[in-house]
This record gives sequence, C-alpha cells and structure tokens, in this order.
Amino acid sequence: MNKITTDSQYREQIVQEHLTIIVFKTTWCGDCHYINPFMPELEEQYKGKVEFYEIDRDELPDLCSELNILGIPSFVAFKNGQELVRFVNKLRKTREEIEQFVNRALDVADAI
Repeated sequence: MNKITTDSQYREQIVQEHLTIIVFKTTWCGDCHYINPFMPELEEQYKGKVEFYEIDRDELPDLCSELNILGIPSFVAFKNGQELVRFVNKLRKTREEIEQFVNRALDVADAI
C-alpha cells in the first residue's frame, strides 16, 4: 500500500477522478497489524477500481484531527475531492467488513 506522508500528498490524492481509499493507521495499533496480512490481497482484488493509500495518524495529527479520525484503523473513501463514505470505529475490522465497505464505496462512487 502506498504511503502518504504529507498533507499536500493527501490533498493531491483525494481530488483524483478514481475512487481513493485512505487507511489511517499507526505503528503501535494491534488492530492495524491485524489487517496487514490480508490487505495486499484485498488491494489486488480491487485493482483497477480502487487505489488504496495509508496514512500514519501519528505522522499527520493535524490532518487526522481535521478529518475527525479517532478510531484506528479507519477507512475513508474519496472521489473528486469529496468524501463519499467512511468506516471509522474503535473495533477490530475483519476482511469481510472491509470488503463490504469497499463495495459500498464503489456503489456510492458509481452513483455520483
């Protein structure tokens, strides 16, 4: 997964015409490590439909505060600079739940 390390990189990615999903994580988050093994397969599954990026919440705290990212890992979908949907809570996320979120994000992106 490509990493975003600056506010300007984030702003460049969210204005793209394709669906962009940003995963907000930290290095110390156990639930973030839980999703690491299956995320590459999930990225491959949605290749050509979704671009995934990762932001370390501790590296960009002001941006995460602006976006109200509290629980991690958190998933936020963007297209053309607009936030479409988010999957944000403090609970561990399963692959199935993440797939449901991505499918919902694709549906919303297709509808606009």
